[in-house]
Amino acid sequence: MNPVRTRFIAEATAGDAQHSGSAFKPLAGRTCLDVGCGGGLLSESLARLGGNVKGIDPSPENVAVAAEHALGDPLTRGIAYEAAAAEDLVDRGESGAYDLVCALEVVEHVTDVSAFIGSLAALVKPGGHLVMSTINRTPKAYALAIIGAEVIAGLLPVGTHDWDKFVTPRELMARMRTGNLQIRRSAGMVFNPLRRSWELSADDLDVNYIICAQKPLPRV
Repeated sequence: MNPVRTRFIAEATAGDAQHSGSAFKPLAGRTCLDVGCGGGLLSESLARLGGNVKGIDPSPENVAVAAEHALGDPLTRGIAYEAAAAEDLVDRGESGAYDLVCALEVVEHVTDVSAFIGSLAALVKPGGHLVMSTINRTPKAYALAIIGAEVIAGLLPVGTHDWDKFVTPRELMARMRTGNLQIRRSAGMVFNPLRRSWELSADDLDVNYIICAQKPLPRV
């Protein structure tokens, strides 16, 4: 799924008047924050696209793995990893510090969705973007993400996801707008079993989906 998510980010944030990244380095010159970075998969992708990346995760173990892995590639050695939450960065005065904030497959694990998205939005610079991906709260998502992935296929430990914590696209967009963000693009992420790959879909947001929102520039 990561290549599809990365392509969506590059395309959805393209044309930013504040930056002039190339086709190969579309995030050049941008400060990027990967919230809930885990082992650093997305952080490394953002760095390869030219971003100045910080990855944060509440788990020190995850951060240690990500930092060690990043050392193996000259393009990713500059990533700054830290065991922290988005709220920690807001509390220490990093509001408005990032051109791009990403929280992919994270919101379905938090307790207070509104507070979490509020913290993410606070960290975005005026003119910058917030990108979030998660799982929709639909019967189809329950069947595929929980019964299929956890119970039948064993791709994830049973109990990884709580269907009641899944957030619909409408709910997520509404909370983004409450954080003074404007919705720019959304797409579903669908697995193609014939090609054995993930694809973006403009129409099918029934299970996995991704949204890009932008914080408006101040009016002059």
